[in-house]
Order: sequence, then structure tokens, then C-alpha cells
Amino acid sequence: MRQNTRVINIGGVLMGGGNPIVIQSMTNTDTRDVAKTVAQIHALEAAGCEIIRVAVLDKEAALAIKEIKKQISIPIAADIHFDYQLALLSMENGADKLRINPGNIGGSDNVRQVVEMAKAKNIPIRIGVNAGSLDEKYGKPTAEAMVESAMEHAKLVTDLDYHNIVISLKASSVPLTIEAYKQASERTDFPLHVGITEAGTVYSGTIKSSVGIGAILANGIGDTIRVSLTGDPVEEIYVAKEILKSMGLRKFGVELISCPTCGRTQLDMIHVANEVERLCKDINKDIKVAVMGCAVNGPGEAREADVGIAAGKGEGLIFKKGKPLYKVPEGELVQALMREIESIE
Repeated sequence: MRQNTRVINIGGVLMGGGNPIVIQSMTNTDTRDVAKTVAQIHALEAAGCEIIRVAVLDKEAALAIKEIKKQISIPIAADIHFDYQLALLSMENGADKLRINPGNIGGSDNVRQVVEMAKAKNIPIRIGVNAGSLDEKYGKPTAEAMVESAMEHAKLVTDLDYHNIVISLKASSVPLTIEAYKQASERTDFPLHVGITEAGTVYSGTIKSSVGIGAILANGIGDTIRVSLTGDPVEEIYVAKEILKSMGLRKFGVELISCPTCGRTQLDMIHVANEVERLCKDINKDIKVAVMGCAVNGPGEAREADVGIAAGKGEGLIFKKGKPLYKVPEGELVQALMREIESIE
């Protein structure tokens, strides 16, 4: 059962209140370079990104948002630290969301100006707390300290009668992040943005993010996710989609199941599985496809699959819903499987 959070609208994308969990990423281009930033966002859009965040380091970056937004089709969030004027300028130039910490943009008058404009334009504010940048008064990062910091920052906004807020509480430690989100979910109904920060490279970061984000989602917590990887941000989208698919929370086309192979395998099933995955990547059908390495792990264990392969020596069996259809020579297996996939309405 998912936590019942309030609904907010980010440039037409609804978040919270049981709406589908939203996938986000962040560009790693120089925001001032509009062409490169737009090109990367287009690649992210094609992969399935639903909200994109850009770093706003100076006035030129804030002004670039206006031109970037003209060329993309998903909402854009402005990531700002310390300078409240950049938040104002980003909103003036079309930002659909702000990522700020109200406590580090100056005094109460600065916060008031940002909140007043956000309220007038109905622009949500994400209050992001990272374990590595907690105020020194909290000492060593703990879940309690992270949540308390988030609540204090949120109060600066809610005291001005604005409640269009998203909260994130990220750490590079998986257990710390999980505990922080559990505690936050008990204290607020603001939508929660979930992720493991500084998770690592595409390989290690995928594992760390999958464990952490998956555990949080399994507790019914989370309204939007960002997988943070040191690499091409498009990889973040693919990992996020797989996490949500594996949790049964979103459907994104073909789900591939494949056996790990063993000494019984008599075909190069690793190559076959990778090729099938590549060919199915852009097929928008809600189906399950199986690639199994032998008769033992064939139609029986994959009977829930809509269609699949059970390999043998020099040939393979094509099956649907656990029932054998016909045998195919090894060299024609992938093509035969793809024809069956294409025939499914």
C-alpha cells in the first residue's frame, strides 16, 4: 500500500496521491550551452524521462531555461543553491519546479520573495536534504537529523502559507537513506522524491540504487525517483524503469526473463538474451518474453511468459504461455521469436 501523499502539478505532470511514480534525471551538460543541453534532454525524453533537472549556476544559466523549454516536451526543474535571485530568474524564464533549500538562500525576506513568486506561478519547490551537507549543528548525519532538517526547511515555506512542496532525503548510505524516508513518511504527507545520492558508476550505482530505492518503494514510500549514476544520464532512466517494472509499479513495454545458464546450456544463450533485449528495448507492448537455456528451465518454469525460447542442441523451441509451438534451428531462433512478439496484439 502506497503512502497517501498530497498531489502536486509539475508542468502538467501530476505527482503524489497515488499517481504513477515519476521518473526524473538531471543533465550533466553546461546549462548555458542550450544546444548540448537540449540534445541531451531529447535523448532522455526518448528513453522515458518525465521531468528533467538542470543546474543553474549563474544568471546566464537561468536565462537559458527559456530557450531550452521551447525545444523540449517535459517539465524542467531548476537546481539552485545559495542565490535566491537565481530562483526568481529561473521561474521568470519558465522553470516548472525549483530545487532549493530555503535555509541557505539568505534571510526571511529572500525566502518570502521566492515563495511569493512560486505561489503566484504555482511552481512546486523541492526541498532537498543530503546527509553530506547537513548543518554542523546536527553533528554526525542520522536519519533523525535529516528529517528534522527537512521539516525545518519546509516550515520556512509553509509558514508563508505555501504547501506545494516535495521533499527528498538522500545519503550515499543505503540503510541511512531507507530509515530517513521511513521517518519522513510518518511525519508529512508531502510527496517524497526518492534516490540514493552519489551512488557510483553505472555498475555499482545501479546495484546500490536498486537496493535502496527498491527497499523504500517496497514500504509504499515514494512519488518520484531519480537514479544517480556517474555516467550517461540516459542510463539512469533505463535503471529507473527496470526498478519500477520489477516492483510492479509501472509498465514499460517488454519484460525480459532469462535463465542464468549452466552446464546444461548448449547454445550461446548469453548472446541470444542480449540480442533479444536489444531488439525489444523500444517495443511498447506490455508482455513478458522468456529466453531459457534448456528444457529443464523451459516452458514449465517460464509458463507465465507470453512468448519465449527454450534452447536445445543446435535448435530451440518457441513456446507461448508455456505451450510448445515449433522448433527452430539455432541460427533462426531470435528472428522466429521476434516474429511471434510482433504478432501479439
